[in-house]
Amino acid sequence: FDSEFAYEKDLQNFLVKNLDKIEEGLKLYDDGDINGVEFPAGNRRIDILAVDKENRLVVIELKVSRGHDRTLGQIQYYIGWIKQNLAVNQGVRGIIIAKDITEDLRMASSVADVELREYSISFSLMNVK
Repeated sequence: FDSEFAYEKDLQNFLVKNLDKIEEGLKLYDDGDINGVEFPAGNRRIDILAVDKENRLVVIELKVSRGHDRTLGQIQYYIGWIKQNLAVNQGVRGIIIAKDITEDLRMASSVADVELREYSISFSLMNVK
């Protein structure tokens, strides 16, 4: 049994609680006033803003099904906004997480500092009686 999350919010909620599944040492951005869930970037919102173990800011863009090449423009906007408005002497990078990464997105991201990840979910039942 293999499926996908029905809604992006479900994927987001799962990953916020399990950031270590994306990358060891990843923590949700939190400055005391605002955290990294639906982080405001201009008049848009970043799905998840995190900080890695080297103190770099990590912009995470989620696509519940297909990640198309236009997703790269979206995450690059967010990375640029974070670099100009939030990052203080720290690196900024991006991760796109989708059920399916298209070849167009693979090609477009090959010249950008953006990692691509495909997710899969599974469900199992076990008899207990």
